[in-house]
Amino acid sequence: MTQLIRSWVARANDADTPFPVNNLPYGVFSTAMLEPRCGVAIGDKILDMAAAEAAGLVRMGDKAVFDAPAWNGFMALGPEAWAALRARLITLLSEGAAERAEVEPLLVDQADADLHLPFRVAEYTDFYAGKNHALNVGTMFRGPENALPPNWLHLPIGYNGRASSVVVSGTDVRRPCGQVKPRDAEEPRFQPSARFDLELEMGAIVGTASDGPISVKEADDAIFGYVLLNDWSARDIQAWEYQPLGPFQAKATATTISPWIVTKAALEPFRADAPTREKALLPHLADVGPMLYDIDLAVTLAPEGKPATTIARTNYREIYYSAAQQLAHHTTSGCPMRVGDLLGSGTISGSTKPERGSLLELSWGGKEPITLETGEQRRFLEDGDTLGLTGAAHGDGYTIGFGPCVGTIVPALDDPYAR
Repeated sequence: MTQLIRSWVARANDADTPFPVNNLPYGVFSTAMLEPRCGVAIGDKILDMAAAEAAGLVRMGDKAVFDAPAWNGFMALGPEAWAALRARLITLLSEGAAERAEVEPLLVDQADADLHLPFRVAEYTDFYAGKNHALNVGTMFRGPENALPPNWLHLPIGYNGRASSVVVSGTDVRRPCGQVKPRDAEEPRFQPSARFDLELEMGAIVGTASDGPISVKEADDAIFGYVLLNDWSARDIQAWEYQPLGPFQAKATATTISPWIVTKAALEPFRADAPTREKALLPHLADVGPMLYDIDLAVTLAPEGKPATTIARTNYREIYYSAAQQLAHHTTSGCPMRVGDLLGSGTISGSTKPERGSLLELSWGGKEPITLETGEQRRFLEDGDTLGLTGAAHGDGYTIGFGPCVGTIVPALDDPYAR
């Protein structure tokens, strides 16, 4: 396991900081004096990459790429540029850096900054690749004998979502309205969702475009980095609409991501093997080494004005199909992939109840409400609830963190069609 790379930046060497030199995640920030631009988190600071580029401390070719409110331009430069920038940043921010005097004035306090979406989301695809989640949901709706669809152990099931609904951490999420059909009703009705839920996921960001099928190894090389992802889900709307084509409006309300892109390079020391395969995958999807990462994940729920309760803990190792396998599968039809495509892992749940990554599972479809530390109970999410996802990989004396992935539910509009 790689040891902590010590920094001259205050707080960057603390054991509990999510942003040591080993991490150096990429985001977009603004302040009262600065328009949104690219930045790198280090300790409790942000390195202003636009200013560093203007000062000649970093240079990626002939054109400026960091004075922009997204990392897409840099991603498009490809893996060699990704590696070169990371190496340069480690040199600039490590203990004993020769250019400390030039870099230090370019650091901004994170406390004074607003964070924005770190990249332009080109397309968004959400997968259903957590086996424990799929087993739980299938058992609830089809019984244990038919919990997994016949294709589930052979390919990563997914659906095309809405890139326009992806929002950064801290954005409020309005309770959606839609058609629902209660079991005791003869006809559907239009109403606010009463079974609104979270989904604990990881998001993989495609950094290299493709046009035609690519291998799992090529797909792994094409992934730029990862974010935490909460794919908000209206379970009652989904139950009525999903047959025969799957989720649509139930998943289109919002998808919240964390503000910092943790690069694949930063996660390399934490590679982990996939769960044991019950059936061998076809060659084009076969594992080519450890394709997952050892990342501890947790979910907190805080009622309005009250402290948060941790309602679930699990690990990214529980996912059955890696992001590289998901991306490779996505291309098998010849589907072009773009710089900035976002792939949701699917809900990540472990094998025990405290490891379940959704309230649908934790409350077993609403039949077994969970009790918060405040004494309140939840079957599904209520207005004013704040949901938080956290993720961290733990090294030798350091932590690789993702920053917050938080959203607060605000009430549905009284009349969404009022003009």
